[in-house]
Amino acid sequence: MKRLSLGACILAVLLVAFNVYADTPLAAVQANVNKVLDVLRDPAMKAETAKEVKKEKLRAIYEKMFDEIELAKRTLARNWNALDVAQRREFVQLFRQVLEKAYIDKILSYTNEKVVFDKETVLADNQAEVQTRIITASKEIPIFYRVIQKDGTWKVYDVIVEGVSLVQNYRTQFSEILAKNSPKELLEILRKKVNES
Repeated sequence: MKRLSLGACILAVLLVAFNVYADTPLAAVQANVNKVLDVLRDPAMKAETAKEVKKEKLRAIYEKMFDEIELAKRTLARNWNALDVAQRREFVQLFRQVLEKAYIDKILSYTNEKVVFDKETVLADNQAEVQTRIITASKEIPIFYRVIQKDGTWKVYDVIVEGVSLVQNYRTQFSEILAKNSPKELLEILRKKVNES
């Protein structure tokens, strides 16, 4: 009986070790990007009437792919500490909606361009960068995903498109707003932006 339970323990450790090893930053990004591509390529969702269903599926992938809190913290940088817990929670939700409004149409306009997954580079013990390219008929667009590992899962906290960091871009905008406004006013500005048609 002891031999059986020892064998089961060793097997469990090996399986956990294998899963952690198998889930490299590149593999995690590739799996999530491929899920996005599957939704965009799905012939059943080509009709305009399927747009909302497609958006819902993409939102579900986003939740699994991105570390929203890490993304929000890095975007606000030192200003994150100026927000109380409720404001932080609301900022994370509003920021997600701002990003969706800014990028969803670009994502939905995908027309079967090729995505190449080049390499991963370790940035720190729990951080890495995954380099990819979108190849269109006329050019290549480099897209780098910065990922962080938490609880054994790699999640995106920044996206760099053609050398422009999503985090840095929004950090500049939010810093300018917070230089003249309170966190409460920042949230009000974001609420208005989200509700614009």
